[in-house]
Amino acid sequence: MERKADTLNRFQLPIPEQRQPHETPMDAREATPPPPAAPLRPPAGAPNVLLVLIDDMGFGTSSAFGGPCEMPAAERVAREGLQFTRFHTTALCSPTRQALLTGRNHHTVNMGVITELATSIPGYTGLRPDTCATIAQTLKMNGYNTGAFGKMHQTPAWETSPSGPFDHWPIGDGFEKFYGFLGGDTNQFAPQLYDGVTPVETPKTVEEGYHLSEDLVDQVISWTGSLQGLSPDKPWFAYLAFGATHAPHHVPTEWIERYRGRFDHGHDRQREITIERQKELGVIPRDAELTEPTDLIPPWDDLTDDDRLVSRTLMETYAAFASHTDHQVGRLLDVLHDRGQLDDTLVIYILGDNGASAEAGPYGTFNEIAYQNNVLMTTDDMLPHLDEIGGPKSFNHFTSGWAHAMNTPYQWSKAVASHWGGTRTGMVMRWPGGFEAAGEKRHQFHHVIDVAPTILEIAGIPQPQIVNGIQQRPIEGVSFAYLLADGDAEDRHRTQYFELAGNRGIYHEGWSAVTMHSLPWPDPSWVKPSLYDDTWELYGPDDWTQARNIADQEPEMLRRLQDRFLIEASKYNVLPLDDRERERFDARVAGRPDMLQGRTTMTLYPGMARLNENTVPNVKNTSFTVTADVSIDDRPAAGAIIAQGGAFGGWSLYFLEGQLTYTHNWVGMELMTVGADQQVGAGDHTVELRFDYDGGGAGKGGNVTLSCDGAPIGSGRIEKTVPGLFSFDDGLDVGRDGGEPVVEEYGVPDGRFTGTIHKVVIDVAPGAQHDHEMLVRARYIKQ
Repeated sequence: MERKADTLNRFQLPIPEQRQPHETPMDAREATPPPPAAPLRPPAGAPNVLLVLIDDMGFGTSSAFGGPCEMPAAERVAREGLQFTRFHTTALCSPTRQALLTGRNHHTVNMGVITELATSIPGYTGLRPDTCATIAQTLKMNGYNTGAFGKMHQTPAWETSPSGPFDHWPIGDGFEKFYGFLGGDTNQFAPQLYDGVTPVETPKTVEEGYHLSEDLVDQVISWTGSLQGLSPDKPWFAYLAFGATHAPHHVPTEWIERYRGRFDHGHDRQREITIERQKELGVIPRDAELTEPTDLIPPWDDLTDDDRLVSRTLMETYAAFASHTDHQVGRLLDVLHDRGQLDDTLVIYILGDNGASAEAGPYGTFNEIAYQNNVLMTTDDMLPHLDEIGGPKSFNHFTSGWAHAMNTPYQWSKAVASHWGGTRTGMVMRWPGGFEAAGEKRHQFHHVIDVAPTILEIAGIPQPQIVNGIQQRPIEGVSFAYLLADGDAEDRHRTQYFELAGNRGIYHEGWSAVTMHSLPWPDPSWVKPSLYDDTWELYGPDDWTQARNIADQEPEMLRRLQDRFLIEASKYNVLPLDDRERERFDARVAGRPDMLQGRTTMTLYPGMARLNENTVPNVKNTSFTVTADVSIDDRPAAGAIIAQGGAFGGWSLYFLEGQLTYTHNWVGMELMTVGADQQVGAGDHTVELRFDYDGGGAGKGGNVTLSCDGAPIGSGRIEKTVPGLFSFDDGLDVGRDGGEPVVEEYGVPDGRFTGTIHKVVIDVAPGAQHDHEMLVRARYIKQ
């Protein structure tokens, strides 16, 4: 499109001030002042930008790409714009998000894995380098308003406390407005929200009809409306990153009812239905082949009746979650249309930051935190909770069989960066004010790192060379703006590496060489090979779905592509490969920054809340004490002294009807409680919990001693403990238990302590036991 000449130096950000010469008399009354400085704006014609990202959604999920989940808003954007059929991600959330926002490969920006598993090795530190500015920083310094709403899993977990630093929070990444959460997932009915850097409560309760996806869109509608009223000539960039459809699959019941009975045919038949629909839509070629499932996913016909009942209930809930999320996008599009803004807004709608997740294994789970701790639930564990699936008392996740179906026609799933099932997702975009094409497909190869340079090119903004005085590393993505008017153009993104936890591959000019190294769900029968012994597969340019492995037929081509992978890996900080997984939840094992810096004690005070477990002492797999100075009035004391985690895993030290009590919530499946033998009366007291860990591995039990003013008042036994993770975002609270509480028996709202807390001290044994045997053994295996 034609643009007016732009005289600003947009290669250096912030843009240097342009001062106009003027006369300078002694008296200002005698001066002829220069015109007022013009407000900073992007080049003429730069559109608003709405970037929408769905979590954990595979290529074959949305109805826009032939899937069974009705998503009319995605279909609308495709119908009114363009549909990209070979769009790729990194296979995991934090890496995809950092790559998306920077236009660089995920290892380049040190996000080789989620921030909770970061290490000290370049490529994996979790810290975006200042040499790689985000698209939000660039747009803001060029005159855009910028806002981020939803899941922001780029902030290093150890920097999420009130002490910051806040450089890597969304406001430090260039977003003037942030409303959302920082963890890998959150309870959709009771999220731990921030507005900027300030913790805020949800505007209403679940009983009043609250749901996070609806709240996020309400926020975007309000923010963009304010901007339109105050500065209608100033474009905005809104990044709307839903927590959906990541587990927990939470959705209002009426949405689930729409899908009852629609998946009775099972996941194997669903793949057959989906691929035929995809061919009809033209999102895959007519001769594309349906890939074979792994033997580790049991065929639908081999499942018991109870297995199938649980499985289809989980899938019905996921489908409802997807449709509910898309409905919110449609609501936003309708508002922008009614305001007259939609056609001047570039909408990029990415249907998955990775493929659908198979992390819950072949039988699914009622609680996602369970499998994060390598605890696999059985069908019998879930049957009593069928009516709760999708509601606030669940943290459910569907089966690997349904995940595979949602990734049709490809192999594997989220976290498997080697295969298209983990990396290829749907993407649609519209901008009637900028291009005429509507309802057209684009089959060229592209990657999430291509989004940022595309936005900049469309906005007429150059890639900056210097940002905040720091020389920038060139953007590594390739703009796909060339495809807006020419669907037959030659591919420009010709080579792309993929790597995550040892799962790796290389795409080059239609060929792909891949190796699947790490299984995406916990299974003790899976023996992870040495990184030197992986078996590589080779797929040719005529094999759209990676269905026919021709490694034996083309050994020379395979060798050349393996060499190319190593070259790309060397260029982009991928080496050394790191296939360690859940043991890296422990900062001492991983070697990442630790707020404690060697301290074994931390003193906490009233009002401290939502402290991520990466910012407080790690009480897992170790002996520890908790000592609290409290004042109790004449009433029997009630409420939490300190609580960590929530209803799906955690612990709490609290008063119940005047008696000091400790409860360990084992991944939402079992509550183990030790209470005092007597009440603690009115007055000032020092109460203590002492936990003596058994040792001998992770997740073991221990003996509990409760005392008051130095005298024992109760003791008992905890037989097993959470070994790896309490929660991604339900943190540690002092004097209350926010979010979904560890226990429901506090007897006071939000578990707020009825007395006064002066301080709480956590003391972890210096010789803490941190045996990570949990990482190779699952607690329950379906027989």
